[in-house]
Amino acid sequence: TSKRISIREFLLVKEVQELEQNLPATCKVTFHDPNVLSEFTLAICPSEGFWCGGRFKFSVLVPEEYNMAPPKVKCLTKLWHPNISVDGDICLSLLRLNSIDGLGWAPTRRLKDVIWGLNSLFTDLLNFDDPLNIEAAEQYSKDKERFHTKVREYVAIYARR
Repeated sequence: TSKRISIREFLLVKEVQELEQNLPATCKVTFHDPNVLSEFTLAICPSEGFWCGGRFKFSVLVPEEYNMAPPKVKCLTKLWHPNISVDGDICLSLLRLNSIDGLGWAPTRRLKDVIWGLNSLFTDLLNFDDPLNIEAAEQYSKDKERFHTKVREYVAIYARR
């Protein structure tokens, strides 16, 4: 397995540099140990949409099998979102190895794709048709105002900047 690790480390050095140069303005990446590029925290502070004004943290763990397997991502901030469960699981094709829509993980994908994808869950990739949090999606379709109120409550309690 040492060869696999070296491939992961080699890719990460390049990808982290690329990532830091191409990070969306709403995102910040923090490495808890500068010598360990395979574990970091991502903070997303949406500048528009329902979650505008909140700060949402994600843990990103790049497995040894990278780039054959996608990073493991968990949302650490409790939020009301159709594509992120209250436990922090995330519904994003890009993070799935076998995705029916053909948009899943592939070795050609990079960390920056994951970051941009997560960032887009707060804007254009927001998907009410394939929800992980069914209750949130149903609330949105029945009563958008109540959905928005609940989002704002969660932001005020759990995601203050």
